[in-house]
Amino acid sequence: MKKLFFLFAFCCMSLIGISQNFNLDSSLKVINFQKDSTLSASKLKRDSIYRSDLHKDSVKTNKEFAEMIKWEKMKAVEIFPVINATEMSGVVPVKNQEEIPDPKTTYKLLFELTLNNPDSTIQELNYGLVEVARIINLHVASGIPTKNIIPVIVAHGGVLHSLKNNEYFNKKYKIDNPNIKLVGELEKFGAKFIACGQAMSFLDIQKEAFLPQVKVSLTAKTVLSGYQLKGFVLMGVDR
Repeated sequence: MKKLFFLFAFCCMSLIGISQNFNLDSSLKVINFQKDSTLSASKLKRDSIYRSDLHKDSVKTNKEFAEMIKWEKMKAVEIFPVINATEMSGVVPVKNQEEIPDPKTTYKLLFELTLNNPDSTIQELNYGLVEVARIINLHVASGIPTKNIIPVIVAHGGVLHSLKNNEYFNKKYKIDNPNIKLVGELEKFGAKFIACGQAMSFLDIQKEAFLPQVKVSLTAKTVLSGYQLKGFVLMGVDR
């Protein structure tokens, strides 16, 4: 009888051990499955992000390349009727024009410049001065005689540094002023340069720091209002 009892007890203990091992194995399998699922999901997410980034880079690269090709085609046909102040001042010819400006009208152009180039591009021509050259080129390319174009350039703000002579420009930037030739070409065309005295005081710039073409006013505001009352068209050219 005792033997049967011990045999029964042994079987029960064995079954309990087997059951515990089975439960442990099942739990481990569930944990491992969850880990594998999480890992797979992470890999899928990573791969999706990677493919998305590749697509974005590809789209960006293709767009930049297309823009470069378009710009090169435009540069190949650009003309510079009066002033060549880099390719940004050129004019792209247009066929079959339907709106033609009156070549007999006097075009009084008032340019307001305020911005200087960032220090990283200070060795390049001032963006605003280049735009002035482009607008003049556009008028001439449209068939307007140069004698009928009267440009007045009003400068206040950081752009005043671009109108300095080499001595004072070099003191500030350690290079010669790259704008001197362009200022001379604009003056030769007939452009008048006027600096704001209030901005000069704020930036601590003296009259002797400027190129000889630059005249000084009390303030740019009265120049802007006065010339507009004389029939000049105000053209803001800063980027």
